[in-house]
Amino acid sequence: MASQAKALRLGPPAHATARFKRTGESLGLTIDTVPDLIREVMRGFSYKALIAFETNSGVSLQALAETIGIPERTLARRRAAGRLAPEESERLLRLSSIFEKAVELFEGDVSSAVHWLAAPKRALENQTPLQYARTE
Repeated sequence: MASQAKALRLGPPAHATARFKRTGESLGLTIDTVPDLIREVMRGFSYKALIAFETNSGVSLQALAETIGIPERTLARRRAAGRLAPEESERLLRLSSIFEKAVELFEGDVSSAVHWLAAPKRALENQTPLQYARTE
């Protein structure tokens, strides 16, 4: 399982420390209200939101796609279209919320938060929190 934790990391995140004031801020979203956030999820996030999350978290695009259930060929189509499907956007929002809460828990230390998210937990049947977050 230790190799899985390493597989989730592409490299160091762009920011050693971070503070996220709004839900979805790690995705590059600037939405202030829940109804607006719901509308954006239903429309499907821009592909750029996935890239922003990769940059902010340091979790590889491949690991993110696998966690939110986007096969490699579908990911290529999403990149070309520039937009994720609503259900993919909802799963990505779930991951970003968990990531943002972990960063808050680790007082802004992104590296520690990602390490925690990528390490298997006995309480989660030896899955990582990111793996466990595949479903609500």
